[in-house]
Amino acid sequence: MGQRSSVSSLRRVRSDLPEPPSPINSKTLLLSNLHRSTDVLRHTSLLLRLSRDPEHGPPSIDAVEGEESKWIRGAIRSEAMEVLERGMQGLNQGEVGAGLQVLYDLGELKATVARLVNKYEGMGVKSINAALDTKAMSTTGGGWNPRNALWKRIEECVERLHLVVVAVWHLQRVLSQTRDPVTHVSLLDDVVQDGDAMLSDRVWEALVQAFASQMQSAFAGSISVNSIFTAEYPKMLSTIENLLEWISRDTDVEGVLPAITPEVKHQMVSAIDIFETRYLCQCSKRLIFLVKYVIDESAQGSGPSKLFFLRIVSYIQEEIEKAVQLDRRLTLLVLHEIGMALRQLAPQAENQMSTGPEARQVMGPVTAAQLKNFTICQHLQEFHTRISSLIREFRPVAADELSPALGAIYEVACNPMTSLFQSMLDRLESCIMQIHDQNFGVLGMGVAMDNSVSPYMEELQKCILHFRTEFLVRMLTPAKTTSGKTETICTRLVRNMASRVLIFFIRHAALVRPFSESGRLRLTRDMAELELSVSQNLFKVEQLGAPYRALRAFRPLILLETSQLGASPLLQHLPVSIILHHLYTRGPDDLQSPMQRNKLTPLQYSLWMDSQGEDQIWKGVKATLDDYAAKVRVRGGDKEFSPVYPLMLRVGSSLTKNASVAR
Repeated sequence: MGQRSSVSSLRRVRSDLPEPPSPINSKTLLLSNLHRSTDVLRHTSLLLRLSRDPEHGPPSIDAVEGEESKWIRGAIRSEAMEVLERGMQGLNQGEVGAGLQVLYDLGELKATVARLVNKYEGMGVKSINAALDTKAMSTTGGGWNPRNALWKRIEECVERLHLVVVAVWHLQRVLSQTRDPVTHVSLLDDVVQDGDAMLSDRVWEALVQAFASQMQSAFAGSISVNSIFTAEYPKMLSTIENLLEWISRDTDVEGVLPAITPEVKHQMVSAIDIFETRYLCQCSKRLIFLVKYVIDESAQGSGPSKLFFLRIVSYIQEEIEKAVQLDRRLTLLVLHEIGMALRQLAPQAENQMSTGPEARQVMGPVTAAQLKNFTICQHLQEFHTRISSLIREFRPVAADELSPALGAIYEVACNPMTSLFQSMLDRLESCIMQIHDQNFGVLGMGVAMDNSVSPYMEELQKCILHFRTEFLVRMLTPAKTTSGKTETICTRLVRNMASRVLIFFIRHAALVRPFSESGRLRLTRDMAELELSVSQNLFKVEQLGAPYRALRAFRPLILLETSQLGASPLLQHLPVSIILHHLYTRGPDDLQSPMQRNKLTPLQYSLWMDSQGEDQIWKGVKATLDDYAAKVRVRGGDKEFSPVYPLMLRVGSSLTKNASVAR
């Protein structure tokens, strides 16, 4: 009963399990044949070695003769070649080694290896010729356009070349590792004689020659292929670089010669140099065309549009990114061409700008020439900002190539605006200089209670407001405010102007002499009006730093008693020259300022101060203090020194001490 149950179960299992699929049967049969072939090869190889050894060879070896011997030898050769070629295709060292060993024992190794190498070399050359067949371009049909068809064939060619080179390298590798069991000499030495090129080198040289020949033919004989390879040179270069990297990676085995050495890698890259030259030329021509288009448009209207500048930026970014993805050499070449083209932008843009008196006028309304200048400057500045931001990602090579051209562009953008701001600043300084025409030495309660603005300050305010409404509103772009992180040319010039106005005002307010109590009150009101006007129309004074702190310190300082000045913390916020000149206003008439001593006008003295440092100004002040001391001593009244005299000496000496510490 149990036996019948077991038989029944076995039958059910058999019914549930189908026959092995045909692929498994095929693989099993192949494996069985392989084992039998290997066994035959091993015994045959041993027999052949013994047959060549007269001392140890079997006496019955002559029994295999005639046609039977030829048949056996042919069968062995056929089996060996099948195993060898299968091993090369699958990169199987064991199979390649077994096949080579048998062929070596048959005495046919060198000839067979030569045929194999020629076969693979032919496969590679044929693939190159087929991929770059210009006739195939014209016969491509269907929806597959010629360009896509060409790149498809190139991709297939790359895969075939990789297969060819790696297979030959694998053959060479196994030859070098397989040795004659008697002499222990590697089989590679039997195939490659001294002075001969390695197998992989022979194949690589043939492939490079075929590739270079096809590139020359495409360049000279096919307009369509020429245009594709020129326009898409970075893609072609990338394809070759990837092939080289692929081969190098797959043949990087310690202790084994690589398939291609670094010295010969450049050979295939050099084969497409003709397209590199044309690609760089087209890159330059296109950029020059864009630059010329922008300038021509500028000449015909009110200025170039922002769109065309952005097109140039986009093109430059595209070309740089394509090059950077490949290698440093192409990046440098592309950047050089871009730099050459950009060098033309600055002088051509400058030629479209107005530089005459109408471009610098600030008294009337803004002119058409000034509006055109503003437009060009803004576009150049944005162009400079975008390209500068772009090359920061690729430094230092990009910066080295493009910085000179970008510097020239920025300078062109700055020049007309700088000259305009200077004209306005000259006008504002002229208004401030009128402070010396006012009488701040008048006494009286009526003057002290008068809250009206001084005439010079009123004119200064009007000039600042006019500059704001007519010029600044057109130069300051809405996206770039004075408090923004990105500083434009205009915001930099406005900030510098505001700082200069505050310092220039304090300088000349310190030179006012005589100075009554009511005059001091009037000057503090003028300073309040100045602070308000500058902050509302030019730049927020709180963001000006030292000039603002100096103005805020000078305003209460002038109201202090002389005895309070020496210990006042306000002094630390003021330049020493300002403090010294203000102290003259508190001294006697015979304590002359350098301006009075040298009989200079306020304008002349101010220009001199602009050209000197604080230490040189102190030397001028010290000379007047020495003159004053001499006069007092002549009168014989050493006790008649004004209280400001020792204070000025102490303030001036602090400058000398600070300079010594700094040194």
